Amino acid sequence: MAEPGLYEQLLRRARLSATKPPHPSAAVVPWRRIDDTVEVYWVRRNPTLRFMGGWWAFPGGGLDRGDAARPITGMPTGVDDESLHPPSPERSDTTMTDPDLVPGLLACAARELFEEVGLLLDPRSIHAHPHHDEPHQLRAARLQLEAGKKTFGDLLIERGWSLTADELVFAGRWLTPPFAPRRFDNRFFLLEWPLDRAVQPAVDGGELVEGEWIRPTDAIDRWHRGDVTTAPPILHILRVLASDGPEAGLARLRDTRDANLGTFRHIEFRPGILTFPLITPTLPPAVGTNCYVVGTEHAVVVDPACADADEALRLTEALEEAAHRGHTVKAIWLTHHHPDHIGGVEHLRERLELPVLAHRESEPALLRQGIRLDAHLEDGSRHDVGAGHLRVVHTPGHARGHLAFFHEPTKSLLCGDLASTLSTIVIDPPEGDMDAYLHSLEHAASLGPEVLMPAHGPIVLGATHRLRTLRAHRLDREAKILEAFRAGATTAEAMVATVYDDVPSPLHGVALRQIEAHLDRLKRLGELA
Repeated sequence: MAEPGLYEQLLRRARLSATKPPHPSAAVVPWRRIDDTVEVYWVRRNPTLRFMGGWWAFPGGGLDRGDAARPITGMPTGVDDESLHPPSPERSDTTMTDPDLVPGLLACAARELFEEVGLLLDPRSIHAHPHHDEPHQLRAARLQLEAGKKTFGDLLIERGWSLTADELVFAGRWLTPPFAPRRFDNRFFLLEWPLDRAVQPAVDGGELVEGEWIRPTDAIDRWHRGDVTTAPPILHILRVLASDGPEAGLARLRDTRDANLGTFRHIEFRPGILTFPLITPTLPPAVGTNCYVVGTEHAVVVDPACADADEALRLTEALEEAAHRGHTVKAIWLTHHHPDHIGGVEHLRERLELPVLAHRESEPALLRQGIRLDAHLEDGSRHDVGAGHLRVVHTPGHARGHLAFFHEPTKSLLCGDLASTLSTIVIDPPEGDMDAYLHSLEHAASLGPEVLMPAHGPIVLGATHRLRTLRAHRLDREAKILEAFRAGATTAEAMVATVYDDVPSPLHGVALRQIEAHLDRLKRLGELA
């Protein structure tokens, strides 16, 4: 029996990682009615941002240290005194219905609204007839803010502004799914902003690159075409406003259980691809493994990595609910054999009577873990999953039989452990092969993916660039290894401190294996002669 590699040994010692408490945040949905048509103002985040770069959202952000000290009068519609003192037991992110207005949250909403789109919740501007130079004054103040010359608190004091929450309407509370240790506990508020207001929302750069008024139906159509990427709360709000409007839809907005699949959120970042963030014992900073369902009437479930029977049951029930919404799973596909990707395979196979498929190179390792394959997935094969074709891409390097899956309609790459959006991928010889890994990165990039959907971490846009950047980073590290070798350091132990001088020493054990993988490649290339 083959000895487990370093990666598998680390996984055996891994424990379930507790996510940090989510950071309170607030977002505002400006809306207006033109004749009988509702429009909302949404914004696109700068693609260079690490969190949701390039995504469309509503103006908002996290609670700032100074927000609790900023006075604000009034209370949003749909909020009462109980919202200031919520019940103590922690609830699931799919069942919260109260706003839980932590200190400073309303001031946070007002600050973000001004910083991002220039709207000021000052009762004199909202309720009184604005003076002719108000847009100019607000614009000048905002430029000072963006230049770092003033803080929002400075402007409130110097210009005598006051803040009111009376115009806000509570519209639901959402938690960021456990893709990563950093999460946000976000409250949404509607804000009617008629066309006749002297100041209208506008984006001036920085964290945002564009903004627009749009009908919710048009925004949803753009998402269906794959032209935009947005988060489940945004999509849910757009759908409710499109069908019910901002007044009649309030009950659905506030009780977000309408957007659940069993005890999971209905997370569909790209049309036809559902995401289920499963809590698994894996390597930090990851806290779990993303399981995906791709397709409609011929859907496949990728990497059901449930850590225990309860999690497997939750996933099974969610898949049964998904079937009622048009996502009928017909098979289990595995990216590779590592334990943090396969925990729920047998439970799903038995409960839903599904065949299990993977690359033939993964079969021996899967059999050692008690998982038999019903068929093999071949490199380059294309499969109709009911929402376009899913292409199988053999991407060895992390593991010999590693596969990625390219969803052609949305140009989304379900990349397994080819790449992580949280940390580096371990290449551990002899199972791991650096030469194969570098080739796999380029091969995947050559497909032209636009969205990277990893097993660990949140999805990101700019997938082709991300893959080639990862490859360039590995080659930069390899250049340092070659330099160290030519300077006289001939072993991984001798060069780890200089080659990985940007990595803490407790991680040097993993770094040693990366160096060994690079040395194996350099030997094959004849560079170590």
